Amino acid sequence: MTGRTGRPPLNRRLAEFGTTVFAEMSALAARTGSINLGQGFPDADGPEEVREAAVRALRDGRGNQYPPGPGIPELRAAIADHQRLRYGLEWDADTEVLVTAGATEAIAASLLALVEPGDEVIALEPYYDSYAAGIAMAGGARVPVTLRPRDGAYRLDLDELRDAVTDRTRLILLNTPHNPTGTVLSREELAAVAELAVERDLLVVTDEVYEHLVFDGEHVPIATLPGMRERTVTISSAGKTFSFTGWKVGWATGSRELVAAVRSAKQYLTFVSAGPFQYAVAEALALPDTYFEEFRADMRVKRELLADGLEQAGFKVFRPAGTYFITTDIRPLGETDGFAFCRALPERAGVVAIPNAVFYDHKRTGAPYVRFAFCKRIEVLADATERLRKAFEH
Repeated sequence: MTGRTGRPPLNRRLAEFGTTVFAEMSALAARTGSINLGQGFPDADGPEEVREAAVRALRDGRGNQYPPGPGIPELRAAIADHQRLRYGLEWDADTEVLVTAGATEAIAASLLALVEPGDEVIALEPYYDSYAAGIAMAGGARVPVTLRPRDGAYRLDLDELRDAVTDRTRLILLNTPHNPTGTVLSREELAAVAELAVERDLLVVTDEVYEHLVFDGEHVPIATLPGMRERTVTISSAGKTFSFTGWKVGWATGSRELVAAVRSAKQYLTFVSAGPFQYAVAEALALPDTYFEEFRADMRVKRELLADGLEQAGFKVFRPAGTYFITTDIRPLGETDGFAFCRALPERAGVVAIPNAVFYDHKRTGAPYVRFAFCKRIEVLADATERLRKAFEH
């Protein structure tokens, strides 16, 4: 169907974006009865006390009507407390914290607010697919800087990053811990990024949703580094940390001026969302340190189980320093096309994964890599690794 001008219905900015690969692979998992290690959602709910806090809010009539546009005061205060206690970042809960419909909306609103048509946005490739769509909707030009495998992990080439900056560059879109590679940028790497941002007067939008899932190294918010507080929008969410991905409660923190700009865009996207869940997330952020430590320890066990199983099945495994994803190289199995491999995998092994090429502009670079999620129950991961071992044993 086209209009009177013969134009297709979808505008040209979004023409390259169809149904996401996550929807395709999840539908394939359902159709074939396969174990879904593709999409990154847990198969068990988070803490019971947090779920009960949501029920209590519903019953008490808190959040059943429109919550305040920036988010309920209790959650904004909890977010500010979290940033101060964990990272020493001081944010004014009234003017420097914004609650969003998950991190995805926070990213989209940040890009729509801060990017003018024609501005260049640098993103670390491979990148989560919503980044590309958000840049396109803002009219920006996507400039990928590729993380490349080296010494068993994916590394950022700081010279390549510096060379990517031009007079048209507006901002750097970071993600650490990094999905899909599991890379956690080091303090030294982030210091170099910060130095570049200050030198070239760039903004930084940083997606830190896996901040509590670092197994090796440490999570360093770039906003804590010299010169970065006033030029960084820091984004996180409750979904990954508390295993309630369907609640879609995220947030952005930054200077008064940056958060006001992001709020200007956000208010015309969802306006507000997740009223009762905001009260529950405020309580979740106040859970004791033991919760976060046990959550991380549980995911570390799952990381090792899946990584070991994938290696035994013949994959080359990049053991992640963070997140709950493992990137693998399928070439040792005699395969080179991740899309074809993932589309055949349900029938071949009864398991679903995601081809990493969807996260690349340079599709050939990402072609032989496949991502698996380990945020599943132990018995599910054990079943999946056994299926993979049987499918690929020689």
